[in-house]
Amino acid sequence: MASFRDVVGYYRDYWLVTLFSVVMMSLFEIIDLFVPYAIGQILNVLSRETVDPPVQMITSWVAGGLHLPPSQTLSLAVLLGCIFLISVGRAPIQPWLGTWFNWDIAFRARRDSYQKSLEKILTLPLEFYDENNPGRIAGRIATGISNHTWSYPEITGQLIPKLFRVLGIFVVILLIDWRIALAFLISFIFILSLSMQTLRKLIRREELVDRYGEGTESRTSEIITNIKTVKAFATEAVELSRQQQRWNREFKVLDYRIHKGYVQLNTWQRTIVQTCVFLVLAFTLMATVQGKISLGHFVTTFTVSSMAYSELEPISNLAETFARRYASIMRFHRFMKHPAGKDAGRLTIVSASEPAYDFTGKVEFSHLAFGYDPDRLVLQDINLLIEPYQTVALVGRSGSGKSTLVKLLFRYFEPSQGSILMDGHDIRTLDVTRYRQRLAIVHQEVDVFNSTLLDNLRYGNAQASFEQVEEACRIARADEFIRQMPQGYGTIVGERGVRLSGGQRQRLGIARALLVQPDVLVFDEATSSLDYESERSIQLAMRSILGTRTTLIIAHRLSTIREADKIVVLDQGQIVEAGSHEELLSHQGIYSRLHSLQETGELLA
Repeated sequence: MASFRDVVGYYRDYWLVTLFSVVMMSLFEIIDLFVPYAIGQILNVLSRETVDPPVQMITSWVAGGLHLPPSQTLSLAVLLGCIFLISVGRAPIQPWLGTWFNWDIAFRARRDSYQKSLEKILTLPLEFYDENNPGRIAGRIATGISNHTWSYPEITGQLIPKLFRVLGIFVVILLIDWRIALAFLISFIFILSLSMQTLRKLIRREELVDRYGEGTESRTSEIITNIKTVKAFATEAVELSRQQQRWNREFKVLDYRIHKGYVQLNTWQRTIVQTCVFLVLAFTLMATVQGKISLGHFVTTFTVSSMAYSELEPISNLAETFARRYASIMRFHRFMKHPAGKDAGRLTIVSASEPAYDFTGKVEFSHLAFGYDPDRLVLQDINLLIEPYQTVALVGRSGSGKSTLVKLLFRYFEPSQGSILMDGHDIRTLDVTRYRQRLAIVHQEVDVFNSTLLDNLRYGNAQASFEQVEEACRIARADEFIRQMPQGYGTIVGERGVRLSGGQRQRLGIARALLVQPDVLVFDEATSSLDYESERSIQLAMRSILGTRTTLIIAHRLSTIREADKIVVLDQGQIVEAGSHEELLSHQGIYSRLHSLQETGELLA
């Protein structure tokens, strides 16, 4: 669970620089108070009243250094000199000691957080992405980091220094008249405490709206992703109406509950502040008339107290701004708290000095059992031996456990019981990154990045030569369509490969897998959603690969696996049949019935 400590810890790598910048900005705010104090002392000099001992001491020190007698003119010159040093002398220094570091730290933390968030994305378990929309995840990260970035300079460069400025003002008034200072302190604490109490309530409402708005943005992202489906079913008006309802609900809470709450807070805050300013004026005026404080102290006290109360509005505005951002910041930190999955690979590139795994491709599933829910097993007591360079096909009804078996092979999940052996080694004892580098998979829907064909082909092996790319494309029969592309291998394929057909993406996926030169190659229903011509091209590509490495094929269409060395039939998470195509047909079991259904044109259940 995320907490305020996580918000502060966002900048822990820069705490020394942060402390330095906060101290310097606060010092500048406190030093700035000398100006109204010096003006009050100037009034005392002009009215021939006694100046404060520190001013007398400085004037005497200057007079002694210059060998001049103390005089009214010298006192005025000393006070003017001090004002010059504080106001003009600090002008070229303050931006570098304060403003520069505020934004420098914010931008550095922004860079680091994007890196850490991507690391989190890469290490989260696959089931997290089954439950969370990609647009929602990206929005949560972007909004959280953005609000962190913009809040830091406001808090460390303005809010904290202003609070120290108020503290400095209290000290100045305390030195002049402790009773006025006490009244000032009580009023200030009262106003701030009530403001914070109201802001806490508003923050809770902000968090609810932020979570609700995240769901709305997620739906908008889904509409964009599935725009073809929306248009095909003519549901534009339905989607618009649904989103309008959500936006109207969000508006009512934002406007009538949250924004109204901030306006009400500002209203009573201004009223109390103006009342306090008037009371300070009345008290200081009374003390001056009674001769308890000088005219200069009257001007100084009223000026600095007015400055303090005037700081309440910007402090309140900064607190309000941070309150509006706090909900999204906390949601970002809650995302970062998600534990990494057991399937996470390493985030450092494998060193060339580390020996690469080199498997023969012998895979053994030994008494394997697994369930996404511990009380409901998807696979039960799976025993299967795949010899090197052998082609094995997995068939069965939807939900029989075929794809789950592949997920376990890739170590996306850990088996509940039993083990998977690669060349006699339990895969759980192997380095997951180097292990996966010896495997390759072609999914039913091949993921394609919005880049060139060449970049997508080399995705798993950036060091592949162009000659190797061409050879892989020839085997996968991808060269047939690449030659027709406007820029050949340099053609941009578009978002999610939108410029490619399903069959072209499949052949691209096969070529990409071959470039990895895997010891084990998996086809996960690679032809199930293709037309006959595309399926035929993929089958020819697959046929040229058989026997070159261990190959595992998951297929609904049995026509793609006739030539497999072994066909394994799964039913309700168990192996019920195994053998060649001819052996299984003669067995007259499940495989024979599925084959008959497809031969007669019926769909596989």
